[in-house]
Amino acid sequence: MEKIRIQKLLSESGYCSRRKAEALISAGRVKCNGRPVSLGDKATARDLLSVDGENIYMPKRKAHRYIMLNKPRGYVTTMSDEQGRRCVTDLLQDVGERVYPVGRLDRNSEGLLLFTNDGRFANDIMHPSREVSKTYRVTVRPPVSEEQLAQMSAGVTLDDGFQTAPANVLTQTVEAQRVVLLVTIHEGKKREVRRMCDAVGLEVARLRRVSIGPVKLGMLKPGAWRDLTSEELRALRQAIGRD
Repeated sequence: MEKIRIQKLLSESGYCSRRKAEALISAGRVKCNGRPVSLGDKATARDLLSVDGENIYMPKRKAHRYIMLNKPRGYVTTMSDEQGRRCVTDLLQDVGERVYPVGRLDRNSEGLLLFTNDGRFANDIMHPSREVSKTYRVTVRPPVSEEQLAQMSAGVTLDDGFQTAPANVLTQTVEAQRVVLLVTIHEGKKREVRRMCDAVGLEVARLRRVSIGPVKLGMLKPGAWRDLTSEELRALRQAIGRD
């Protein structure tokens, strides 16, 4: 049986992403057949991998799962939380197998969040080179000027000096107490849309992700999840160039 890098095996097992696996290996938390491993070490699916003493099993044929969740506000996008906050995985107790989030939504944001145990698929969705679009419905406090919208559309400098790429910013609703924007980006910086709004002086009252690439949140209720349809999965694979 062909040997492959251990970080890839961990990723394909659904335990974590490849990047996280590399960090675990570097920290000395991964063993193969009871022996610590280093970056670059290889193994086969028949070898016994463990992380912090927890055995990671590699089935010969792994049935991958691809799930969408409508994340409510008040949940953190982590597998567990030392501060005792509610985690998105609490909403997936009846999935029946271990899946992990593809990207993040901050605690106060809501909407579409994907989960999978297909490490390669997750990495492709998140990698900036794939330029998978993400659209957010953003409610901000009025007034909102055309200059502010133009700045966000052209790209702004965030608080850490990062220059965002051009975005698609459309005004959906204008009311006395709120303005609703549809913001589409192709990057994945932490809290990027909120920070874009901050950079141009807009106060965000609510932020909900409504689509990732061709997959839309639709009418899925907050806190509910479902498996992606074959059509949705096919469209996502085409979006990342894996059709």
